[in-house]
Amino acid sequence: MISDEYWTTYHEKLAESDLHTHTTSFIPRDWALNAVDIASEWVEQQFAAHVAGRPLVPTPPELDPETVLACGHLAFVLAEAYQHPIKLDIDIIRYNEALAKRESGLNDACEEALLAKFPPAERMFLDSPSVVIDAGYRIILWYLPGALNWSLQRDMFIATVGMGDLLRKSITTGNESTGRTSKWRTNNSNFRAAMEPGLIPGCINISPCWFQQGRECQGPPSRDPGKRFIPEVLGTLKGDSNLSSIMDMQRPALLSSAALRVMHPQLYWASMSTHVKLGLWAVEQGQDEMYRCLQHWASAYTGAAVVCNRDTPGHRDPKCPPEGFDILTSIGSYDNAVMNLTNLGIDLAYNPGVMVSYSGRLVRHGIQVSEGDRIVWAWFMRDSVHNHARTPRTEYAKYNLADFAMYHLARYNQADFVRYRT
Repeated sequence: MISDEYWTTYHEKLAESDLHTHTTSFIPRDWALNAVDIASEWVEQQFAAHVAGRPLVPTPPELDPETVLACGHLAFVLAEAYQHPIKLDIDIIRYNEALAKRESGLNDACEEALLAKFPPAERMFLDSPSVVIDAGYRIILWYLPGALNWSLQRDMFIATVGMGDLLRKSITTGNESTGRTSKWRTNNSNFRAAMEPGLIPGCINISPCWFQQGRECQGPPSRDPGKRFIPEVLGTLKGDSNLSSIMDMQRPALLSSAALRVMHPQLYWASMSTHVKLGLWAVEQGQDEMYRCLQHWASAYTGAAVVCNRDTPGHRDPKCPPEGFDILTSIGSYDNAVMNLTNLGIDLAYNPGVMVSYSGRLVRHGIQVSEGDRIVWAWFMRDSVHNHARTPRTEYAKYNLADFAMYHLARYNQADFVRYRT
C-alpha cells in the first residue's frame, strides 16, 4: 500500500488537472498501468511513424524484448488497417437511437426490422487489415488479422490452461441460468470439449472493480455487503482467484490498451483516469483487495472475459457504450472461421491471432467453429464503473477526412493500375 502522503498530494493535483491528458503522471510507480502507458505511447508513436512514412521511434528501455516485439508488430498492423478505410452508408448515431436500451440481438424479428430500416448497401468479406467507418466518418470497426504475434498467443494459451478449474465451474445448465438474454453465455449446450490436453471449456469474467460487474449500478456501491455485489450469470472471479488471473493476463492486457490508445485516444485517457480515481476511492474506503487488483491490472479496460470453445450466436452486448470499443482477441487450433457482422453486411476471416474492435452494442456479431480449440479474450468497458468514478462520457472516434480522401483515392488508383497497367 502506498503512503497517505502520496494520496494527499495526488488529491490536490487531481482537482487542478485535466485527467484526459495528464492522468498517468499521478499513477503510483508500482502500478502495472505505468508500464502500460509507456508501451501504449510507444505504439502510438510507431503507428504515426508508419502512417506518415517517418523514421521509427527508439524503443523505451523500460520494456522487455518480447513486449517490444509484440508492440512493434501491433503498431504495424494498426497502420496497415488505418491506410485501408472502408466507408458505409449507415449513420451509427441514428442506428443507436433505433435500438432498444437493452437490445440483445437475439430476437430475429427485431433484427429483420432493423435490417429493413438500415439495409447494407453490399455484402463484403474482409481478410486484410481494415478500418470501417460510417457516413459521418465515425469509426465503427478495426479489423486486425494477425495482430497477435506468437509470444502473445503463447501467453494467452498458458494463462487459459491455468484457469481450467474456474472455467469448468462457470458452466451452467438451463435450470441454473437466469435471464433469457444472457443464459446462453455459460449454458453447457454451447460449449465443445477441448482437443488440447489441459484446456477446459468455459466463460469467466475478470475485473479489478468487480463490485460493478453486474447490473449498471448508479453512484457509490452500498456499504451493505448483501447489496453491494450484484451477481451476474457469467462465472465472475473474486478474491485471490481474481488477483491471480489478473497477474497472468498482464502482457496481453497491455497490448489491448496500446491498441485502444491508437483506436480511441479519448476513451483510453478516460478509462485510465477512472482507474486512478478508483484507486483513490479504494484507499479512502479501506478496500484493500480492490486496491491490490488495481495495482496489478495492466489494461485501460475495466474488465475482461476469457472464453474457451463456445459457439457464439449472433448477438449484441447491450452494456457496451455505443461510442466505445470492445476488443476481441482470438487464438487456438481452429481453421477457416468466419465472424458474421450481420447488420453491417460484413463477414471477417477470423483466424487465430486476430484482433477485432467495435462497439458490441452497435455491431451484431456471431461466430461458430466446428473443429479445433478456440480461445477468446474479450476486453470491455462497463460504463457503470466510469459513472462511479464520475468520468465524463467520450465522443465517437472519427477517421481523419483528409486521410480518407488520400487512402481512398490511392486504393482506386492501385486497382486501375492492375487493370490498365498505366
